[in-house]
Amino acid sequence: MINKTSSDLIKSFEGCSLKAYKCPAGIWTIGYGTTAAAGVGVIPHEGMKITQAQADHYFNITIEKFSTEVAMLLTRATTQNEFGAFVSLAYNIGLGAFKKSSALRYFNAGDHAKAADAILMWNKAGGKVLAGLTRRRMAERDLFLTESLVVDTHVENRFTVAAPDALRESPAESSTMQAGTIQIVSAAGAGISAVSALSGTAQIVAMAFCGVVVLAALWIMRERLRKWAEGDR
Repeated sequence: MINKTSSDLIKSFEGCSLKAYKCPAGIWTIGYGTTAAAGVGVIPHEGMKITQAQADHYFNITIEKFSTEVAMLLTRATTQNEFGAFVSLAYNIGLGAFKKSSALRYFNAGDHAKAADAILMWNKAGGKVLAGLTRRRMAERDLFLTESLVVDTHVENRFTVAAPDALRESPAESSTMQAGTIQIVSAAGAGISAVSALSGTAQIVAMAFCGVVVLAALWIMRERLRKWAEGDR
């Protein structure tokens, strides 16, 4: 697992958007720079929205995945900050590009200075140097060169991130949907009781009230299904 300094660095440069957007490369992105290519169970698309809990969850499981993959590519002992800088680089450029990078090659060859400088090469998008990427690469290089404890990354990255309660696999698991169902059943039961026990105006009033409760519950459930379709789970 990367240390907090590394995690904070990634978050600061990625930023967090709870609504899907297209990055400079034209790829749909959400949360802390999460894309479909991350392979963590989310496919950002136009109009999609998520909660902060979901953004944090997607970030954590993406970091878990990238940390594990980066650790498997390293053939030498690494410090926490070196490892964190590499995970940040891979998070941004993709694991495929990181595998082929000279930064990784120099590190595994034992040349830490060249590995640090090679990080700076990844500051272009679409063939153009971007100021934001240049700042990020410099921050990653500085982190890489900052002394910290040596860790066994192959052990450190064997962990599982539990999904927050907000993440569900079907609308039926939503507490809103479950509460709505209970309301409808309760109102129906009350309506039946009203027909049996009351008469005249009192019966009509009771039935009307139960009808309002059912309609309100149905509206709430419809809105929950709409938000579910937009990605709010």
